[in-house]
Amino acid sequence: MSTGHVAVGDGHELYVETSGDIHGTPIVFLHGGPGSGAQAAHRKLFPESAYLVMFDQRGAGLSRPKGSRAANTTDHLIADMEKLRAQFGIDKWIVVGGSWGATLALAYAQRHPQQTLGLVLRSIFLGTRTELETAFCDNLAMFHPALHADFLALLPESERARPLDAYWAHILDNDTHHSRRFALAWHDTERILSQIAPTQTRLDPLRLNNRNMILPASPFMEAHYFSYDCFLKNRPLLQNAPALAEIPGIIVQARYDLLCPPSTSHRLAARWSGVEIRYVGQAGHSINDGQTMPAMQRAIIDMIGHIAP
Repeated sequence: MSTGHVAVGDGHELYVETSGDIHGTPIVFLHGGPGSGAQAAHRKLFPESAYLVMFDQRGAGLSRPKGSRAANTTDHLIADMEKLRAQFGIDKWIVVGGSWGATLALAYAQRHPQQTLGLVLRSIFLGTRTELETAFCDNLAMFHPALHADFLALLPESERARPLDAYWAHILDNDTHHSRRFALAWHDTERILSQIAPTQTRLDPLRLNNRNMILPASPFMEAHYFSYDCFLKNRPLLQNAPALAEIPGIIVQARYDLLCPPSTSHRLAARWSGVEIRYVGQAGHSINDGQTMPAMQRAIIDMIGHIAP
């Protein structure tokens, strides 16, 4: 395995890892969030016979400058992928990602279909405001009503009619002492929604008010991207799905995913003729729920076999 930083412009340097057989099928892995960063555990998804490129997107993980939202849009990330593809001498690759990683994978493939051998996706998120409202408003209130009350209680009453906009504004507030409570509340709410059987189902006031608590990076990048409709308003992924027609795809979809429910994968598949949906029962959004990880491993192996000469 090799690691290092690659300069991609605008002052950004991406942390990149390559591993596996350099002569094997090239695969690029896109982490979620946005802003979470790639993890060592993600390498377990891939066979050693493949040539894997993993990288931390702008401002995420070990990329530099850490947490930077300057010159950080979906178009920038797509351009970065093309720079990495050229840097490593790859003609075409399989693109793999889940949740936000699936969003970026779809956006890339629609822009660069000739460079995309196939797509293996998990938990489809199309980057729309409607999906976020379904997850953090409708599903939160329906499946975790007490948590929903906690989530709203942090906001002034005048802001509770549009809680998403309010949260994103508070998270991105320049006053870090003010923003940290909202960032932690967003992060913890999202974590609970991502698990089929969370051990904690309420927000902890002591944790939210603890100024020594290490702040996660993802709420800040998510607030940035979500405030701008993931920078996809002019290139909506669902409407542009016919651009994927010649690209084979496998979607691994957890049956009880409250953040990225099966209905979204179903809508996408109705416009993408070359895709197969594989459902995982007894699993939520987290890749560690149920049999989601083995299902992803199998899907990646099957895709490699499908596109192999």
